[in-house]
Amino acid sequence: MNDIARITEIAGEEAASLGFDLVRVRYFKGGEIGDEEHTLQIMAERPETGQLVIEDCAALSHRISDRIDALEEAGEVLIAEAYRLEVSSPGIDRPLTRAKDFAAWTGHEARIELAELLDNRKRFRGDLVDFDADQEMISINDDGVVYEVPFSLVANAKLILTDKLIAASRPLDVSGVDDLVEEQED
Repeated sequence: MNDIARITEIAGEEAASLGFDLVRVRYFKGGEIGDEEHTLQIMAERPETGQLVIEDCAALSHRISDRIDALEEAGEVLIAEAYRLEVSSPGIDRPLTRAKDFAAWTGHEARIELAELLDNRKRFRGDLVDFDADQEMISINDDGVVYEVPFSLVANAKLILTDKLIAASRPLDVSGVDDLVEEQED
C-alpha cells in the first residue's frame, strides 16, 4: 500500500522548510524509462517567482528522499514498490491544484476535468472568468457560456499555453546563462 497522503504531508513540510510552496504530489505508473516504472512526482514553487531553478529542485529532492528513507528505516512504509522521484517546477502551463491557483490565473485559458458530471459534462475548456473564494466556485467561459464549477469537483486542471499566458508569466531565472553561453562558444 502507498501512503500518498503521508507523502504529501512530508513533501509539504520539506518544501516549506526551504521556503517553497507545494503545488502537487502525484504517484503514477509509467514514465520516461518505461511503462512498468513508478514515478513519485513532486511539484513546488517559490512563492515570489512561481518557479524553482535546478538547484532548488535538487535541494528539495534530497530533503524528501532523505526524509522518506529515514522513515522507512524506522519501519514506516510509504511506497511498497521501487519508484523514481521527480521534483520539478510547475512550468508555464502549470497544473491548477489549489484554490489560490484559480484566483491567481483568472483571465487565462484553462482546461478543467471534473470527478463527476456537472450539467452533463466532465470537461471544460475556456477562459477563467472568476474564482469566488467564499463559495470556492470557479467561473469558466466555455464557448460563450459561463459555467460555475465547484472547486471540490475538480479532478484535474491546467493552464493552456497561449501568447497571453507567456506575456503574463514571470521571467524565468536566467542567472548563469551568460556563463553557459560563454562555455558553449569555447
